[in-house]
Amino acid sequence: MEKTVNIVIAGPRGNMGREAVKLVENTATFNLVAVVDSKHEGKKLSDLDNFPTVHVPIFINMETCFQEHDVDVLIDLTAPQFGKKHMEIAFQYGVSPVVGTTGFTEEDIVELRQLAETKGIGAIIAPNFAIGAILMMKFSQLAAKYMADVEIIERHHDRKLDAPSGTALKTAQLISEVRDEKKQGHEDETEELAGARGGDIEGMRIHSVRLPGLVAHQEVIFGGEGQTLTIRHDSINRASFMPGVKLAVETVLKIDTLVYGLEQIIE
Repeated sequence: MEKTVNIVIAGPRGNMGREAVKLVENTATFNLVAVVDSKHEGKKLSDLDNFPTVHVPIFINMETCFQEHDVDVLIDLTAPQFGKKHMEIAFQYGVSPVVGTTGFTEEDIVELRQLAETKGIGAIIAPNFAIGAILMMKFSQLAAKYMADVEIIERHHDRKLDAPSGTALKTAQLISEVRDEKKQGHEDETEELAGARGGDIEGMRIHSVRLPGLVAHQEVIFGGEGQTLTIRHDSINRASFMPGVKLAVETVLKIDTLVYGLEQIIE
């Protein structure tokens, strides 16, 4: 019989958090023991709208939550400014974090990986939990071996705080592993309006769109002699991210280091 995984969700009232609550409640081997929220201390999740049957306690203080409950995995779907601190607390209490927030620097990743390995605890940070988005990144890396001229256009809802998205940055990083730095466009190109050509990573251009009505969308456009290739992924709703969250929770208890990006655990 599979062991039941005791889970705490941080950020249950957000769009992603609500879907994660559904995921945990509907997975036989997952057990939601509590949630961490910025308000509603002392209440149960069932006291709030959207969760009438989820009778688990709400904590504001994550440390108190871990002290009072036996927790295996933290699913953190809060905001970039909280992700690192929440991971450090999780490590302190022997809890494996699965983090869906972005904004981590390379130095953060190195530091958190050292912490995870010192504690012998698994951790996963995923800029994007959509399996299709991970495949988009993998396909883009393959294409970049043969078509070096590439631009990335990412489109997200207008409440997203960071630009470019973590997925766009991760895509550029994967491409840079197989592509030599190259200045694209005309050698005498000028921007008549600052930023018109987007961000620049080793000559790759990244463009960010923020509009209401969008969820999460990205296309990677390659150009070559007499041809273009576009690799595109669209998340129509937040449910698209849940298979990746489930995979991350099931995987994080089998590793003893920090993995950055679901592409690392998908063959």
